[in-house]
Amino acid sequence: MPHDGHHHPLEGNHTPPDGWKHSGVRVIPGNSLDVNTAQTPGMNRAAAINAARVGAQRIWAGTVHIHPDAKTGAHHHGALESVIYVVSGRARMRWGEKLEFVAEAGPGDFIFVPPYVPHQEINASSDETLQCVLVRSDNEAVVVNLDIEPVEKPESVLWIDPIHKTGGM
Repeated sequence: MPHDGHHHPLEGNHTPPDGWKHSGVRVIPGNSLDVNTAQTPGMNRAAAINAARVGAQRIWAGTVHIHPDAKTGAHHHGALESVIYVVSGRARMRWGEKLEFVAEAGPGDFIFVPPYVPHQEINASSDETLQCVLVRSDNEAVVVNLDIEPVEKPESVLWIDPIHKTGGM
């Protein structure tokens, strides 16, 4: 197949013009994450890997710090898959049609949230911030708030932002 110079660097075995110097591996220092993401009371997100920062086309990765006792309302993320890695603190996840299932995760644990699963994210600690790394299977933020009465009700309307337009309650 002739080389026309117009290809995506990931197609085939073609080396980009820069020899991968700038289009290859990228290291994102932890102190340079982008906090210009949707921010909400009780939760702070920072993007490390996304389309704008590194040209990622199929994943988003970053950090999330969830304040003590913070809880979301019931929601799902459409077709997206999510992986949460707990760095410190204690995460409680509720899921199911009535949020009837519950599990907790601590430092070093991974949480997998499949597509369309109704769930609620909770910081299980009343005095420690829950720090996690979050990876999603797409750059597009998808949040579908559900009309499910949470077993553990958020203290206030949390997480209203461009993604969670109705507060997730």
